[in-house]
Amino acid sequence: MTMGAGTLLHLSDTHFGTAQPKVIEALVRLVRMHAPGQAILSGDVTQRATGAQFAEARAFVDRLAIAHCMAIPGNHDIPLLDLPARLFQPYARYRAAFGDVLAPELQTPAWCLLSNNTTRWYRHKHGEISHAQIADTARRLAVSVQANPLQIRVVAVHQPIAVQQAGERKNMLRGAASAVKAWAAAGADIVLGGHIHLPFVVPLHRRAPWLPATPNGAAPRPMWAVQAGTAVSSRTRPGAPNSVNLLRADCTATRRRCAVERWDYLADADAFVLVHTDLLELAAPLSEHTSNSF
Repeated sequence: MTMGAGTLLHLSDTHFGTAQPKVIEALVRLVRMHAPGQAILSGDVTQRATGAQFAEARAFVDRLAIAHCMAIPGNHDIPLLDLPARLFQPYARYRAAFGDVLAPELQTPAWCLLSNNTTRWYRHKHGEISHAQIADTARRLAVSVQANPLQIRVVAVHQPIAVQQAGERKNMLRGAASAVKAWAAAGADIVLGGHIHLPFVVPLHRRAPWLPATPNGAAPRPMWAVQAGTAVSSRTRPGAPNSVNLLRADCTATRRRCAVERWDYLADADAFVLVHTDLLELAAPLSEHTSNSF
């Protein structure tokens, strides 16, 4: 089991303002046990984008004491009821807590971690990715492939780039099909998301229901969508308790893989418990295609 620099914590939709103290404490214990070297919080940090909620979220992130922690805003992180703030300073409170960069990037020997701000002040909840954002991310992915082909290349967005159920299609990221095609061709391995509070892993390179309609029906190289549930909020969905993902890099000169562990909070145990692991086979170094059999 890899730990430290080879382990990435993916958490999402903390919705501070609805966070549950017992779940927070359980998550802090999980992080201390596994000591991930980096983390991505993929949006909806708060419930109503108030200063107090952002301060609570910032204190929580600081408690995790993870060396490299990236965050991106979600639709709930833009003021909903304060119209002047939404129109003229939609990210002011977010920036006060998490800094001015709304799409941070991190490069480590094991990981190329990119992100995009997919929220828009004029949208209530639906997200979109622009052509400029897609192209810039593809450019940065291509640089990573050349500079460090062993890195696992991850792009974080808030709204899902793929879903499993027909009823969730309305929640997909606008522009997802173009992003899948461009990012896969540029070398992306994994796209992280949240928003719908449902954890799952789907292969974007295989034909499956409710994936973005790329011209050939799938991504041109192995690429995976990894979704996280709500980490600590009371806003869980039926059959999907609070959960987070731990991603563990396993790359050599001839093989690249990533284990995605789903950890659910179980009330009876008052702890996050490992409930499922997906082993993602990634494209071989400097290769456009690889076998996807497990």
